[in-house]
Amino acid sequence: MKRIVSAFWVIFFLSFSYAVAKPAPESFADLAEDLLPVVVNISTSQEVEAPQLNFGFPQLPPGHPFEEFFKEFFDRGFPGQPAPGPNGQPQPGPHRSVTALGSGFIVSAQGHIVTNRHVIADADEITVILFDETELAAELLGVDEKTDLALLKVSYDKPLKFAKWGNSSKSRVGDWVVAIGNPFGLGGTVTAGIISARARDINAGPYDDFIQTDASINRGNSGGPMFNIDGEVVGINTAIFSPSGGSVGIGFAVPSDLAKPVIDQLRKYGRTKRGWLGVRIQVVTDELAENLGLKTTTGALVASITEKGPAEAAGLKPGDVILKFNGQDVDHMRQLPRIVAETPVGETANVVVWRNGKLQNFQDKLGELEKAEEDNLIAQDTRTLPKNGKYESDTFLGMELAVLTSDLRGKYEFDQKLDGLIVMGVNRDSEAAQKAIRSGDLIVEVDQKSVRSLGDVRNALKATRSDKKKTVLIRLISSAGNPRFVVLNLDDKKKE
Repeated sequence: MKRIVSAFWVIFFLSFSYAVAKPAPESFADLAEDLLPVVVNISTSQEVEAPQLNFGFPQLPPGHPFEEFFKEFFDRGFPGQPAPGPNGQPQPGPHRSVTALGSGFIVSAQGHIVTNRHVIADADEITVILFDETELAAELLGVDEKTDLALLKVSYDKPLKFAKWGNSSKSRVGDWVVAIGNPFGLGGTVTAGIISARARDINAGPYDDFIQTDASINRGNSGGPMFNIDGEVVGINTAIFSPSGGSVGIGFAVPSDLAKPVIDQLRKYGRTKRGWLGVRIQVVTDELAENLGLKTTTGALVASITEKGPAEAAGLKPGDVILKFNGQDVDHMRQLPRIVAETPVGETANVVVWRNGKLQNFQDKLGELEKAEEDNLIAQDTRTLPKNGKYESDTFLGMELAVLTSDLRGKYEFDQKLDGLIVMGVNRDSEAAQKAIRSGDLIVEVDQKSVRSLGDVRNALKATRSDKKKTVLIRLISSAGNPRFVVLNLDDKKKE
């Protein structure tokens, strides 16, 4: 009897699981018929100057036997090319119209349309073609380069059918998705596939969190929607990976959870208003975690603090590891920029950091990222290397370090507020070279102690060895102006 009961429950749970898993539909026809009217084709045109013809004739010296022969052609101008101006210089060529095609989808009955920024970039005219072939002139309301999104607006004599946003965070790898767009200018085309992966970083921007799919996406699909099986938009098709330019089963879409707040801001303000913390961060590696006393590699390591930024006002410091922001765990470094950006400007967020072996809490009132960019608070500086000059130096862990004199400061173009030691050379066989420490970098901290002299470096390394540590934490500012932390192994046999 027990076996019969057990078998019954097994069959029950299998049947329940099967029902919850939503098996593949026999057809996508009903879904496609309902969704096609909310997808639009986008055509853009741009006036560009036609290229000048260049026949590659050499400049002939005066008195050359062919001088008069070629002069006749240059004075008249060649067929299809304008004749030279009065001073003999070529005149501007004729203008021609360049067109491009893409996709988009309607998000309001009033005619708001979402697409990719690169679809309408530099366009003089934007035309939206509805499912019934109606052509409408579109107004560009705003763009966001960081997520490659744009918002358009068209006017129509009746309410338009529009798409509903879905929750991309609930989408799972293996879920069915449907892509609709304008591949190669063919018009409304429906393809189906699954979500192949989530949270893909393809180095497209600071907020990369792409959904990867094997649903066929080709040129012209950019800006089109990715629907889940319930007909909700869970992504905006943006990029493909393809050696040939055609679909090879690897396409990428901006998640709806990332896109919707951006679109809402473009609709309300005509631009984005993102939260700004005022820090530069880096990944917490295994070596960094061990050196800082962390048990895991979670969080975002603060490499530097922007002067007069929100983080400085809140009391954050370089070397802090941000583990939680405004109630959200920071499992990976790439999560923090997005969490901060989605937090309203002016809101006070609770920041949990790891500092000196323990957790600490800070209250941070966020600024606005776009305003900080306008005020050049996030600008990077570049530096040049000195060609010669005398300086006091010594070698530590495969690096030749020099005291930052006023002469070297000027040659390297370091800010007067910065102190440290300049890397004048790196042993190519050293661990420092392997970890991309280069000449022109500025060492500002050794084991979280500020260093201004060669003696400071010696004392910091001595103290680190006295604590029986096997590694030392180096904080530097690269020759390109980017701060970061590096962990180097200590060699007890080597004298500093």
